[in-house]
This record gives sequence, C-alpha cells and structure tokens, in this order.
Amino acid sequence: MRHRKKFNHLGRTTSHRKAMLSNMAVSLIKHKRIHTTLAKAKALKVFIEPIITKSKNDTTHSRRTAFSYLKDKEAVAILFREVSEKVAQRPGGYTRILKTGNRIGDNAEMCFIELVDFNENMLESTSTKKSSRRRRSSSKKKAEAAPAADVKAKAEVKEEVKDDVVVEEKEVAAAEPEVKSEEEVKEPEAQADGTSEDASENEEEKKEE
Repeated sequence: MRHRKKFNHLGRTTSHRKAMLSNMAVSLIKHKRIHTTLAKAKALKVFIEPIITKSKNDTTHSRRTAFSYLKDKEAVAILFREVSEKVAQRPGGYTRILKTGNRIGDNAEMCFIELVDFNENMLESTSTKKSSRRRRSSSKKKAEAAPAADVKAKAEVKEEVKDDVVVEEKEVAAAEPEVKSEEEVKEPEAQADGTSEDASENEEEKKEE
C-alpha cells in the first residue's frame, strides 16, 4: 500500500528523473517560463526553489552546490547574476503555475511554470490593486473624519456665540454707570438753579420794601 507516499516518480528511474528535472530547471532559469505537464511542474517547483534560495548567498560554496544540481555553467551564472537580485526581497514562492487545460491525445493537464518576478504584466496588475486599496482606505478614513470635523465646527461656533454674549453683557454693564453719572450731574445743576431763583426773589422783595 502507498499510504502517505506523496513523492511522484513521474514514471522514470531515479537517474532519468534527476536529469529531466535538471534540464527543466536550466530551461526555466534561461527562459523564465516553460510549458509542461502539471505533474512535472509540481515536481520542478520542489526541485528549483531551494536552489534559488541558495543563490541569495553568493559564495563559492553556493555556486558549486547549484552547479551540482544544474550541471550548466551558463545557467548558474544567470541564476546568481540576474535571478538572485530579483528575488532578494521575496521570502520563498519564486515560481508560479498557470493551468492551460488538457492536452489533446492523452488528456494530460498542461500548464505554464514561470518565475514570479519576471512576469511584468502580473507585477503591474498587483501594483494597481494595491493602489486602489489604499484609495479605498483613505476614503473610509475621510468619511469617518467628516462627522468628527462637523462636531468640532459646531462646538467652535457655540463657543464663539457664548463669547459674543459675554462681551455684550460686559459692554452693557460698563455703559450703565455712565448713564447714572450723567443723571447725578443733572440733579445738582437743577438744585443750583432752584437756589439761584430763590435768591433773586428775595432780592426783589427787599428792593420793593
């Protein structure tokens, strides 16, 4: 029984399988995309991704380790010169499998396997999606901030109205003593006029006598 045995031999001997995966890895590094069956693509993904991770550390030991798997000097040079720079910031997941349907004849599942960082069309689409998400989040923040701004504006208006009322009350209070002082000034003048009239009448009575 084959319980828990997920390793796919691909119908080949060990030496044949290793040679085939090595050739496919070299083709993928050179051309950045190849067309193959889904089973072979899944096996190639497991085979090549550890080699790409090894290429991030550009040392003699890493180059010799990669060469022991690839058996191609040109592929090793491209791997350490071009591919390692592109995938430097990516923590794994360097390849992508795109299914293309079934093959005519044996009805085998076919697909493209490609290096993620070398597909410019997919990179552009992801960048536009990110920008749209940022716009949505900013619009939500603006919508949330608008009611708060309205509340602040209303509070400021109320404070201004209160300040105006207080200023008016102070002006009225300051004006009342001035009115009172004018009335007080008028009362002594009236008393002085009355006394002067009385004095003039007394003088006239004395003259008559």
